[in-house]
Amino acid sequence: MSVVPEEVQALLDKQSIREQIVRLARGEDRRDAVAITASFWKDATTDFGIFSGSFDDYLNWVVPGSPAVILTQHMLGQTLVELDGDIGLAETYVDAYHRVDMGEGERDISLGGRYLDRFERRDGQWRIAKRTMLYDWVREGGDAADWSKGILGAELTGRRYIGRTSGDHSATFFGTRASS
Repeated sequence: MSVVPEEVQALLDKQSIREQIVRLARGEDRRDAVAITASFWKDATTDFGIFSGSFDDYLNWVVPGSPAVILTQHMLGQTLVELDGDIGLAETYVDAYHRVDMGEGERDISLGGRYLDRFERRDGQWRIAKRTMLYDWVREGGDAADWSKGILGAELTGRRYIGRTSGDHSATFFGTRASS
């Protein structure tokens, strides 16, 4: 049996934590309960400022999500991970875009902030035990783009090019492997 050097194990642990953060963001964008659940411990808690609660409450808030939020996209920036045994603390910068149906038309809203995640390793797996969202800025972009007019003067050849929270073409692209 080979022993992994401590420095290599730390790199593997940090990569595992970053992978969970990425899969979670994708799961939130696609409203994929399986992907979201795989990133949290069942007894985890969340605090987004506009919502806080248990993991079950959070999951019920995110999936199916507000029908007014037609599209979300989370762009992740740098992640600082500090390890202390089976505890990992991570700060990840995030820019999030939301297309929101305001009832009288769609609006584009962007915000930037940071996720503060406390990870715990249990039975060899890293998952989030607590997530807190910090907000650094928000910007309302005004009326959303009218995709029926195409992009850059060229008509889109199909709806699969337009991102959506559910029924997005990426689910077909990845198939069942997207949630694993």
